[in-house]
Amino acid sequence: MAGPTRNFWDKRFAEGDTPWDRGAANPQLGIWLATGALKPCRILVPGCGSGYEVAVLAQAGFEVTALDYSPEAIARTRKLLDAEGLEASVVEADALAWQPEKPFDAIYEQTCLCALYPDQWREYADQLHRWLAPSGKLFTLFVQMLRPGAAEGKIEGPPYHCDIHAMRALFREPRWSWPKPPYPRTTHPRGLDELAVILGLNVGS
Repeated sequence: MAGPTRNFWDKRFAEGDTPWDRGAANPQLGIWLATGALKPCRILVPGCGSGYEVAVLAQAGFEVTALDYSPEAIARTRKLLDAEGLEASVVEADALAWQPEKPFDAIYEQTCLCALYPDQWREYADQLHRWLAPSGKLFTLFVQMLRPGAAEGKIEGPPYHCDIHAMRALFREPRWSWPKPPYPRTTHPRGLDELAVILGLNVGS
């Protein structure tokens, strides 16, 4: 399978080669919390990386599970939680194979999808569906980073560009409920943008 491997990500974290790292939680998470769009519940953070969002959610009273398959990322998350005196379940596992003991009320998806090679997106989207409880919500930040090679059909990343039309096909209705655009846009110091979308899982889907 093409695309980044576990060793690729572990090496990046071990060497501190993480240009996507803001050094803090994504500001959109703060907006969702402040507006009440996201309220304390049982929540999963796949691809937790350095754990900033995990810490913010734990501090806000959520029952948080953090998931990553890079031992270095897991170590970073645990170190941050320990430093701030916070608790969360931190799991080292492959997101494409792992299954929780029970479903989640919400999932915060920021970095896992865009880090996976696009050939794996369908499998991952099915995992997200399995992980959520009926009527659960998926809080997504779709990376917008269209590179010049896309005009020639090249697949360049990570992070991989999550075209909003492709995302609608991936998280298709009626399984998922989409809000009307336009969607809030968050900028990143690396030069990419993220579109914030809250997807609802329809009952019986």
